Amino acid sequence: MEFVDYYTVLGVPKTASDEDIKKAYRKLARKLHPDLNPNDAEAQKKFQQLNEANEVLSDPEKRKKYDQYGKDWAYADQYEQAKQQRQQQARQHAGTGGEYDFSDGFGGADFSDFLSSMFGQEGGRTRTGGRPAKFRGSDYQAELHLSLRDAYTTHKQTLTLDGQQIGITIKAGVENGQKIKLAGYGGPGVNGGPKGDLYITILVADDDRYKRKGHDVYVEEEIDLYTAVLGGEKVIETLNGKVKIPVAAGTQNGGKSRLKGKGFPVYNQEGAFGDLYVQWQVKIPTDLTDEQKELFRKLANR
Repeated sequence: MEFVDYYTVLGVPKTASDEDIKKAYRKLARKLHPDLNPNDAEAQKKFQQLNEANEVLSDPEKRKKYDQYGKDWAYADQYEQAKQQRQQQARQHAGTGGEYDFSDGFGGADFSDFLSSMFGQEGGRTRTGGRPAKFRGSDYQAELHLSLRDAYTTHKQTLTLDGQQIGITIKAGVENGQKIKLAGYGGPGVNGGPKGDLYITILVADDDRYKRKGHDVYVEEEIDLYTAVLGGEKVIETLNGKVKIPVAAGTQNGGKSRLKGKGFPVYNQEGAFGDLYVQWQVKIPTDLTDEQKELFRKLANR
């Protein structure tokens, strides 16, 4: 396969910053977009190369592999995996009294030799005459963005990966930053090796009303001065519907009430919940009548 220099495609040097790469891509994408070049096969080919270049160079991990391994950067994970396997075999061999060169996982072989061992030479055979080695596919990484309310309930989500739709069940109580593994949904194996895995990082957005701390949920609620002084009840909206809460007489501004078991679900524990903490905000009346003001003056002078 002809080598395509992604830096040349984008027209940037190897020292280009992430912002430089982003600007170069946007400029060329507008120029080469198929809608503007409907009958230009060369422009469409360049547009495809442009997207490939941007996909690799805009991703720090992929760019690092590309800088190190060039056109074969996609096999970097298999290379490192194979090195570790060879080193482990070497240690086991040395432990039985054998000798081995530990300077490299391939006994000094370089990346090009590794590719030869993967794909073989002369009719699919390796340099030593054996069959091409099998290697596990690369692991894929993905992100799934959820709202706090999404994370509160068990539900299904659909991800699109390489044109394939993947259904996944998100269990109630999933945490921000938590990783979910889907075995066998990663990159294809080499020479009949198994596929890699897909790791999904869950990102739960903050909520304007509810604050989650572990399994507990915190919310602010407003009550009037009279309820705070005399006590009463307040109906509030929780993540699981409305509930009626008693308000104790003499409740102070900033005081808290706890509702046991009304917080966030505990992940993978059916029926287990944290608590809900309601922080009361006492609203001071601003439209008192003269008579009401006089009553307050009498109370203040007692």
